[in-house]
Amino acid sequence: MQAKSTQDDGNDDSPLTISPEKVCFIIVKAKEFDAKDEVTEPDPASNPSDDDDIEVLEDHGDDPVVEELTGFIDALSEDEQIDLVTLAWLGRDDYDASDWDSVREEATQAHNARTASYLLGMPLLGDFLEEGLSLLGYSCGEFEEGRL
Repeated sequence: MQAKSTQDDGNDDSPLTISPEKVCFIIVKAKEFDAKDEVTEPDPASNPSDDDDIEVLEDHGDDPVVEELTGFIDALSEDEQIDLVTLAWLGRDDYDASDWDSVREEATQAHNARTASYLLGMPLLGDFLEEGLSLLGYSCGEFEEGRL
């Protein structure tokens, strides 16, 4: 399934260098990460099934979702990483879609090798990216179906 544009023009003039599908994947994974709770048992010694597998809901340092997201974001091109930051900033309600060029320029100047850790340190990353995409006329509804 693909992310759908809610615009009628096919969105051929999209300002995005990253595909909306990639952003939707990150949104889904970021929401999984945001759902984690703080660690209550740092070193569970018992069998996970005896504890109802509760540790999967806790935010451990070796979280596979974090590792997957970090690897995915790090593998993106510089332009795609800049688009992600720009979308997150748009989605924080600091700007609107007409500010895309200036916000992207700001994100370009701020870009460094720590994009993944910056984004993953942002509370509500999935919500911000989703709102940013929405401002540009995209929806992840079909992409999220069956994944959340």
